[in-house]
Amino acid sequence: MSRSTTIKLPVLDISAASPRTTLSMRGRARSGSIVKVEQVGDRSIEESLDRSAYVNINADWVNAKGAWLIHVVLIFFGKLVIDTIPGMTQQISWTTVNLVYLALSYLMFHWVTGIPFENDLHGGAYDDLTLWEQIDDGAQYTPAKKWLFTVPIGLFLASTHYTNYNPWLFAVNLTALILVLIPKLPQLHRQRVRFMSEDLSGATTPVTPNFPPSGTQSPLSEKPGLVDINERHFQ
Repeated sequence: MSRSTTIKLPVLDISAASPRTTLSMRGRARSGSIVKVEQVGDRSIEESLDRSAYVNINADWVNAKGAWLIHVVLIFFGKLVIDTIPGMTQQISWTTVNLVYLALSYLMFHWVTGIPFENDLHGGAYDDLTLWEQIDDGAQYTPAKKWLFTVPIGLFLASTHYTNYNPWLFAVNLTALILVLIPKLPQLHRQRVRFMSEDLSGATTPVTPNFPPSGTQSPLSEKPGLVDINERHFQ
């Protein structure tokens, strides 16, 4: 008569793992950034072919005849219209003209993206680009961009002179000028500054590789104890 042999082994309990181990296995949650700079616009060969397939009439007009003169004409007529307001002074008039022109130019050249018409001809290649980034196919220091960079500065100098160098109006006009000139810099070409950007995917960044499923789940709720293993388990 054989005697049953029993071996006592402790049960491995992973329910009381350390906080560091638990965090490492679960992953590290992604945190949102307060300020984030992103690059937009694909520079692949496909995107370049889509842009060069047809003339971009949305940005090609800046090199047409009269496109440079229209800025001076609009500023002149805008000044005449504002001067017709009763009780309008020259200081407020020049400041208003300067702020309205800068606001409209910022909205037109640096805020609106894409092409408002015939966008299907380019396969959506300009959807993420502003009008300023579309001018001259993104080339820098072209005559059109130099002119568009000079007009706001000239208007600022005129408004500063005719406001008799009032310090408060000078600060307002200078702030508006800086906000319009910064997006025109080559260093910010195709760059977007995002504030309080968050990851909308809701996923966590993996820290350690995932383990393949073993087919059975490890007991987590049972208390540590001893398991009876006899010779029948080795047959």
